[in-house]
Amino acid sequence: MDDKRGVVYRADCPSREILDQIADKWSMLALTVLCEPHRFNAIKRRLDGVSQRVLTQTLRKLERNGLVQRRILPGPPLGVEYSLTARGRSLQQPFAALYEWTVENMNDIVHSQKTYDQAGQGPSA
Repeated sequence: MDDKRGVVYRADCPSREILDQIADKWSMLALTVLCEPHRFNAIKRRLDGVSQRVLTQTLRKLERNGLVQRRILPGPPLGVEYSLTARGRSLQQPFAALYEWTVENMNDIVHSQKTYDQAGQGPSA
């Protein structure tokens, strides 16, 4: 398929790697937290359950993709502050829409999951 949408399905299309990097759970949550600039530890406190290692990897990945910028804060103590770039801010509206959809549908989805699992088709089946 030569149209723009068909290329997304090709194994060598860069969109696959980009989607993998921005649409994972921790990236989406970190980008949401960064609606305002924050230091590393403040981000970590807001993202309950993220390990220091995973958050470091996530922020590096987002910085590499030009979505987040990192700024060294003069000390003492020295610190690092992260903030969204213009490209990162451009994801706020789509992520907000996805979040709203999730909240609106989560009860129905949880119900569907329970129904599926009780029918013996779930993860433990």
